[in-house]
Amino acid sequence: MLPRLNWDLWQGPTPRKPFRENFVHYNWHWFWDWGNGELGNNGVHGLDVCRWGLGAGYPIRVESAGGRYRYDDDQETPDTQVVSFKLDGHRTITWQGLSCNLPPEAAGRRTDVIFYGEKGSLAILGSSYTVFDEAGKELRNQRGDGEEIIHTGNLLAAIRDGVPLASDIEEAHISTLFCHLGNISQRLGRSLHCDPTNGHILDDAEAMKLWKRQYELGWEPRV
Repeated sequence: MLPRLNWDLWQGPTPRKPFRENFVHYNWHWFWDWGNGELGNNGVHGLDVCRWGLGAGYPIRVESAGGRYRYDDDQETPDTQVVSFKLDGHRTITWQGLSCNLPPEAAGRRTDVIFYGEKGSLAILGSSYTVFDEAGKELRNQRGDGEEIIHTGNLLAAIRDGVPLASDIEEAHISTLFCHLGNISQRLGRSLHCDPTNGHILDDAEAMKLWKRQYELGWEPRV
């Protein structure tokens, strides 16, 4: 046991487990009782941008493939994962997580999000972007201010002056739900069909068992 660590309190609402150093302090991300893998760790930010750019709400179908391909260890969430979210109106979002590999473009041009359209593409890195035509020729490159500065400023202005948040809590909920749906699909090994009005899983009782977590006795939320 680590000094000054309250292991019971650290575990929060999850059913109690014996202490293991591989749980703390960051590796909790890679165990289903506490974390949701790289999809929910960093993927949620890219998915949020994708939804914003497409004007997308809830998905109508979600499908995940991947697993622990690089390491054979005790961690549970995928280190390699591809999730596809089908939306209405002939739109699709695909997220790829390669925790143990850098993509080829890491040696040159790197992107966080790419939008593909009929007449070209838009690549976003942080708050900067590059526009390409349909043949891949660069048309425009725009550097932006640090996104953390922008979002922090917006949050402080909301607290101090009542300025509206750039992204309200419902939008954050939808982007977060994308991650949960992707991981439910991953854990079940099949696609999910969803209600586009609220994101709820349709006609799948087994999947709905993963809609909420198991709670340690006494930790269940009360509303």
